[in-house]
Amino acid sequence: MVGLIAEEVTKPAGGAALDQVFIASGAALVLTLVLLVLGWGQRSGRLPLLGRAAETARRIGGDSLPGWAALPSATALVSLVTALLGMYWDISLHITHGRDEGPLANIAHYPILIGLFGIFAAGMIGLVLPVKEKPGPAPIKITRTWYAPAGAILVTGAGFYALLGFPLDDVWHRIFGQDVTLWGPTHLMLIGGAGLSLVGLMVLEREGRAAAGGAEASRVVAFVRRGAVCGGLLIGLSVFQAEFDFGVPQFRLVNQPFMIALAAGCALVAARLWVGRGGAVFAALFYFLIRGGVSIAVGPVIGELTPSVPMYLAEALCVEVVALLLIHRPLVFGLASGATIGTAGFAAEYAWTQVAFPLPWDQDIIIEGVAMALAGGLTGGVLGAMLALGIEGRMPKPTVARPLFAASLLVIAGAVANGLVFSVPKDMSATFAVSPDGNATIELSRPVSSAAWVDVTGWQGGGLHIDRLEKTGPATYRTTEPMPLTGDWKTLLRVHDGRTLTAVPIYLPKDAAIGAEELAATPSFTRPFQGEKQILQRELKEDVPGWVWAAASLIVLACTLILILALAWGVGRTSRAVAERPEAVRSRV
Repeated sequence: MVGLIAEEVTKPAGGAALDQVFIASGAALVLTLVLLVLGWGQRSGRLPLLGRAAETARRIGGDSLPGWAALPSATALVSLVTALLGMYWDISLHITHGRDEGPLANIAHYPILIGLFGIFAAGMIGLVLPVKEKPGPAPIKITRTWYAPAGAILVTGAGFYALLGFPLDDVWHRIFGQDVTLWGPTHLMLIGGAGLSLVGLMVLEREGRAAAGGAEASRVVAFVRRGAVCGGLLIGLSVFQAEFDFGVPQFRLVNQPFMIALAAGCALVAARLWVGRGGAVFAALFYFLIRGGVSIAVGPVIGELTPSVPMYLAEALCVEVVALLLIHRPLVFGLASGATIGTAGFAAEYAWTQVAFPLPWDQDIIIEGVAMALAGGLTGGVLGAMLALGIEGRMPKPTVARPLFAASLLVIAGAVANGLVFSVPKDMSATFAVSPDGNATIELSRPVSSAAWVDVTGWQGGGLHIDRLEKTGPATYRTTEPMPLTGDWKTLLRVHDGRTLTAVPIYLPKDAAIGAEELAATPSFTRPFQGEKQILQRELKEDVPGWVWAAASLIVLACTLILILALAWGVGRTSRAVAERPEAVRSRV
């Protein structure tokens, strides 16, 4: 989500003002030039500032990693935490205040931009640091005398992909209007590029260890470093759930257990295989520390909404228990861990949502939710196992690895598609009786069977209002607190029942930027249900041909697949190279 707080008349519903585009582009150009100068200075030997910083990072780290691996890793991890803070801060601002005046008017955009540029810079630093040497077991030849670590190239690519999301987001808004949702295609680029850069860091760490002859100056330092990277991967994969963390998801609830299980399977299985005993628990604790710290920083410290935090500790324990029996059969271990994550982990997260989330899981989703969690856990477990095996030079034969990888991506795509498919009833309405204090009784034209939620949501008026309605009859409900019905609030009744995902607008303010008049909440009214997107993403343009949206989405999808395949190539290349070296680590149990 891209935006901030300004007067209504200054909040454009399309792209940013051109002056802000020019300023942002100029700043990016200056930073890039600085990076290029530092890189030139390192390669030529005339300004070896990066080399000195790399040596300092190597000494401070207390490990045997060469500087060209130590400095980029430290830079990327700090940058990722910075970007994470900015992302959750930005999402909170959009939920409470809606659109903004432009990208430079939103203070939360600055840590995002700094963090994403830091990831890109970390990769570039890793590219230019090795001078007169072939870094790692599988260096990439750039010029006749310049070889770069594969991991650095992967981190650079992931960082560039994430940064590319910013200008594309502005283009997207100009074409389609503002899409105030985390799951806009260009928003997913920002998140995905940052999160997947951790795979590049894992490759870079292994290359650095191979360059050091496989030696580790300290097993404790190595354990902490790898555990932190796996915990970072868990954080990155979990950001896709952020709308659920705040309580305003714009897709079905079964998506949440799927995404939690997928993230847990991938990151925690990889952690147990790559880090060693206790690696999954350490990664989950690292995740909880950083992710919980960001929630506290955004909420109590900054004063915005406090996002909830998925637990993952139960899933980590499941992985550690399964490892006691199956650690020597990594792919079977990944599948078994995924199965326990999708069942026992689902039960633990179900209980956790009852006390920690604004929209707890309900019995309405148990059957499909477990099926989705199993799909996420199993595919995540397979991908996590192959990632760790690839890093350690034990990737299965291509005749096994490639079909498994392709099948996992297809299952993920199918599960995501299933979670995004919903229906809107055409013959259903709600009748409201609103009292002067803002409370209301609501009667649906027909009852819902076992709804995941029936609530009144109000947002973008300076806060967030979620009222889980009290059921008083088969099709009647009443509010438990007054609804916000003035100012800039957008207030609506939301119903999620099975595949039904629908809403009724209660109060909507006048919005001159999109030519919309106020929709008032009179003392008594009856309105039909409609698609939530028409209300929550009120700023979207309705006159854009469908093929334009499809074409734009396919371009983003193509960029995403290129990044994913590049990461898979990098892991496979490293695996083959490491397997040929005598110091290749065959097992870490």
